[in-house]
Amino acid sequence: MINTFCKAPLWECSPTLIAVAQGTQPAETVIKGAKLVNVNTREVQEGVDVAIACGRVAYVGDASHCIGEGTRVIDADGRYLAPGFLDGHIHVESSMMGASQYARAVVPHGTVGIYWDPHEVANVVGLDGVKVMVEDARRTPLKAMVTTPSCVPAVPGFEDTGSAIGPKDIAESMTWDFVVGLGEMMNFPGVLAAAEHPMGEIEATLRADACVTGHYSVPETDRGLNAYVSSGVRCDHESTRAEDVLAKVRLGQYAQLREGSAWRDLAHLAPAITAGDIDTRFMNLISDDTHPNTLVEYGHLDHILRRAVAEGIDPLVALQMVTINTATCFHMEHELGSIAPGKCADMVLMGSLTDFDVQMTMIDGEVVAEDGRALFEVDGAAYPDWILNTMHLGVQISPETFRIPAVDGEGNALSGDTARVRVMEAVSGRVSNVERHLDVPIVDGELVADAEGDVLKAFVFERHHETGTFGYGFTCGYGIHGALAQTVAHDAHNLLVIGDNDEDMAIAANALASCGGGAVAVRDGEVLGLVELPVAGLMSTKPLEEVASEVERLERAWEEMGCTMPSPFMTMGLTSLACLPDLRLTNRGLVDCLTFQFVPLVVEEA
Repeated sequence: MINTFCKAPLWECSPTLIAVAQGTQPAETVIKGAKLVNVNTREVQEGVDVAIACGRVAYVGDASHCIGEGTRVIDADGRYLAPGFLDGHIHVESSMMGASQYARAVVPHGTVGIYWDPHEVANVVGLDGVKVMVEDARRTPLKAMVTTPSCVPAVPGFEDTGSAIGPKDIAESMTWDFVVGLGEMMNFPGVLAAAEHPMGEIEATLRADACVTGHYSVPETDRGLNAYVSSGVRCDHESTRAEDVLAKVRLGQYAQLREGSAWRDLAHLAPAITAGDIDTRFMNLISDDTHPNTLVEYGHLDHILRRAVAEGIDPLVALQMVTINTATCFHMEHELGSIAPGKCADMVLMGSLTDFDVQMTMIDGEVVAEDGRALFEVDGAAYPDWILNTMHLGVQISPETFRIPAVDGEGNALSGDTARVRVMEAVSGRVSNVERHLDVPIVDGELVADAEGDVLKAFVFERHHETGTFGYGFTCGYGIHGALAQTVAHDAHNLLVIGDNDEDMAIAANALASCGGGAVAVRDGEVLGLVELPVAGLMSTKPLEEVASEVERLERAWEEMGCTMPSPFMTMGLTSLACLPDLRLTNRGLVDCLTFQFVPLVVEEA
């Protein structure tokens, strides 16, 4: 793959690099006396210098002969010099910030490049929205490499999105200089059926010699997984068990081990490495979704590296999983992912291989962050009006809107004091949920929430085309009193509301309708926390620090309401994602995500 993300192409630089390596021309920069983390051989080499020119590595060894009068010399002073970190699967929008503010957050933590699937913004405003975000990212040093969203909508026929993307769109995008692959192919049932739409998108990507990224979220690892891999899907981040990881790497598919703000999968996946003697070349560490306060408090890939070591993974193995393995997955190891002659000079200096305390980040030979602070500044992004005006509900929401009639699947009134219904149980720290069949009260001909039993109402309102459609059901696992609403509701990003009373639910929904989208917590008629996200209903226009503070306050509001989940917004935001097991709710109704059928709310007992 031709890499357009370095300062200059290698064929332009090679005469200079050759001269610098042999000492006939001075280097621009030399890093002296480092402990070089060599991810090519999985070893640490003591007392190594690195000479840089044209944004690339020219020489590795004793670089005394590369130093001239104008050479900048950086004394590593025995610190560890490692390749800069690469995130192989990330949704920038989940940080609730634009791309430039996201870069400010992650580059000081050693992240030099991201393989970014912007399918959140694409589901709301299409590929034009992706271009807006890319232009924002280009104002920073971060290498923002896009995988074009493949599933807009995520599961056709089960939800309504703001836009749609097809094979022709994918083929066109493969000619764009910022695109390196296809975003996660969540429509795995379509792939297994060899359906025209997903196969057309995969074909367009493979014809461009680009990487197809995956999303295989079911535990079946035999015929279905073999078929999925054989389609050309190169990597997958939806492993939730160690056996999933092993099954994928044994078939030559890259298993991307996830540890995000809410998806704490690493503890369950690390045994795939620590319990045996498995070659880890087909494994990456990725974040998928990370909230701003997580980035500010804990970090990005540096935090995930610390988590990996805490789970027993060797530090050098973990570093390979965020450097050379990731670059190789995307056919870019000839340019990125290691410190070697000819490669882009993307590096980090650290004091420890257990703390991964990044003290300096270098991209294309330039120092872009030191001591936890970005050395580049970005003004506020200039967003077009159409991306700031995406709340088109087509329905006036009041407490009465949240009435759920006590009728069976045929519309017949139910008798008795309770009814057995399908309930989506949220599981803390995991992407999957569980379908439960629980009894809820019937009051005045309505199905109502059971606050004492932690069974809440859930509604999803279409917000893109003013259709006025909405679906409803019940959820549990949150433990709250009050109501929560958000427009970050994967992947259609319609308006999602849950709560134990209709009045608070109406206040929450209308708060977001009036501010352009975001996330809000309401209890007993009082707004306890609000994060306004007017950019496509997904992102703030404010700086990193302000967004992180607002999200932290909102998380405290959740805690006051009774919720103990980590990053509960993210768990709640998957309520409507119909490509994840078991049971989900879209604006069209309840979806059984194992059989991919709409199912009635009320359970007919045998």
